[in-house]
Amino acid sequence: MAQTAEYEIVLHLDAPREQVYAAWTTPGRFARWFGPRIFTTPADRVALDVRPGGAWQATLVGEEGFEVTLQGAYREVAGPGRLVFTTGDPDNPGDAPASVVTLTLEEGEGGGTTMRFHQFGVNTDQEHAEQARAGWLEFFERLAEHLAVQAASSQAASSQPVSSQPVSSQCVSSQAAASLATSSKVSSQPAA
Repeated sequence: MAQTAEYEIVLHLDAPREQVYAAWTTPGRFARWFGPRIFTTPADRVALDVRPGGAWQATLVGEEGFEVTLQGAYREVAGPGRLVFTTGDPDNPGDAPASVVTLTLEEGEGGGTTMRFHQFGVNTDQEHAEQARAGWLEFFERLAEHLAVQAASSQAASSQPVSSQPVSSQCVSSQAAASLATSSKVSSQPAA
C-alpha cells in the first residue's frame, strides 16, 4: 500500500496577487526563485505550459554539472487565484514519490497576497514530506526576495523621468529583499 503524507504552508507576501501568479507562471521569473540556493535554474531550462493538461519542467543545475529535473502537469489553472499541478505522476507513480500541489492566492490587506500551498504526496512517508516542506520553504524565501526586487524595480522605473536610465535591479535587490524577507510571515502546519 502506498504511503501518503500532506502539509500546508501559508505565507503572506508583500506583492499584488497578479505579481505572485506571474512568478509561478512566467518561465523567466520562475527560474529566478525555483530551487534551493545551491542550484541555479536557467530560464532556458524551464518550460511552463500553463493550461489544464499542460506540462511543466524545470532543470536545476549544481556544481560540477550536476543536474536534476523536476516535472509534472497542470490540473487546474484559474489565474490569478489558483493553480493545481503535479510533481511526477501521482496517478501512476510506480515506486517514485509524486504529489499534487494546490496553490491559492488571495488578495490581502494593503495590496499583499496570502499564498496557501498544500501538497499531498503519494509514496511519501512523513520524513520525506518534512524534507519537501523544508525545501519549499527555502524556495519561498527566494520567491519573496524575487518579488521584492520586482517591486523595487517597478517603483524605481515609475519614479524616473522618461529620459533617465532605469535603476538596475541588482542595485536595489539586497536592501529590498532583506526588507521583504523580514516582513513576510510564514506558517507551516500539517493539513487538517
